[in-house]
Amino acid sequence: MLQRTQSQELFQRAQKVIPGGVNSPVRAFKAVGGDPLFIKSAVGAYMTDQDGNQFIDLINSWGPMILGHAQKDIESAIGEAMKRSLSFGAPAQAEVEMAELITSMVPSIEKVRMVNSGTEATMSAIRLARGFTGKNKIIKFEGCYHGHGDSFLIAAGSGALTMGTPNSPGVTEGVAADTLIATFNDIASVKSLTNANEGQIAALIIEPVAGNMGCVPPQAGFLQDLRDLCDQENIVLIFDEVMTGFRLALGGAQEIYGVSADITTLGKIIGGGLPVGAYGGKEEIMDFVSPEGPVYQAGTLSGNPLAMAAGITMLSLLQTQPDTYQTLGKLTETIAVAIQEDLKSLGMGYTINRVGSMMSLFFTSEQVVDFKGASSCSTDTFSRYFQNMLKHGVYLPPSQYESWFVSTAITKDIAEKIIYASRLSLQSL
Repeated sequence: MLQRTQSQELFQRAQKVIPGGVNSPVRAFKAVGGDPLFIKSAVGAYMTDQDGNQFIDLINSWGPMILGHAQKDIESAIGEAMKRSLSFGAPAQAEVEMAELITSMVPSIEKVRMVNSGTEATMSAIRLARGFTGKNKIIKFEGCYHGHGDSFLIAAGSGALTMGTPNSPGVTEGVAADTLIATFNDIASVKSLTNANEGQIAALIIEPVAGNMGCVPPQAGFLQDLRDLCDQENIVLIFDEVMTGFRLALGGAQEIYGVSADITTLGKIIGGGLPVGAYGGKEEIMDFVSPEGPVYQAGTLSGNPLAMAAGITMLSLLQTQPDTYQTLGKLTETIAVAIQEDLKSLGMGYTINRVGSMMSLFFTSEQVVDFKGASSCSTDTFSRYFQNMLKHGVYLPPSQYESWFVSTAITKDIAEKIIYASRLSLQSL
């Protein structure tokens, strides 16, 4: 039995001064039951909560801790940067070095603008696409999450030609009217929208590997079909690689699938664990951003020196150790295959999706290729599995609809502990 006294006390205090007691909804454990654990520290592959419980971490701050927690080189770089001040509000060398690293590693990015979060990056990318094309509407995909900007908090309509509706109070019907919802991995649904809104669509934004309905990879040819359609219809293709950028490969999902975006949004890993975001792409598009062009976007803390120091160190380490991705992929596959064998032996319906060091277990026997498939799984079973895994010392994302992330700090021995914990957890369902 986990000791939760201090976490429960903190949650009670938090609910009095923070909406819902948390600063991001998924942390509230509402999807899996119970109260959240409050984390005190994390080193390597492990997190420790306020009550001293230790967990193998398969969230890794939702992706950026690809090298594990408290990585010494990154911490050292932050420490050195701190000596020179926490923020300048003026240009600094590190911003240039970061931009040079990103453009050298992601061929489709010729120029890049630093911002402070993934949400900022996607909001700015959409505005830029509209300014560049002179068109207003965008296409997004049901189940893909691009931050909490108004344009992205739109639920699917009743059919491909039905406009979406706001799924959060505060989002206007006017914004919803400019946001068209397509089905992930279904090019026909996209073509229906482009045919019905000919000459009106500025951008199509997609997670090339979805991570916010669980890990859902693109089917063969789907991303290339999108690229071809966007070229044909003069639509700006935006890949939201906030999650996948530098997580799946040095060049992100674009490198793996061989399809380039017009604009790419980044975050997570490029901050080494600190708040950061970026959007970049073709020079002719990026030159529309102020002060070069008419599309306004600004940020006092953009290019923050601590985040730049952490990100430069992180990207440099990944660049000098390119075998990291192959190693992580094999380790994640080992975990996925072992869990799959246990599920088979227990006769349970399941689907496991994996791309590189991202994976998800869905409690459904149906193939999960879109949001409808993800929604068909048993969230009750996942909730019980999540709580069982906690009891056995493994911290999973507290939602069926989030990807797991593996770090290089997870050794073969630690992977065996994850597999054993999963076996016990499944047997207890």
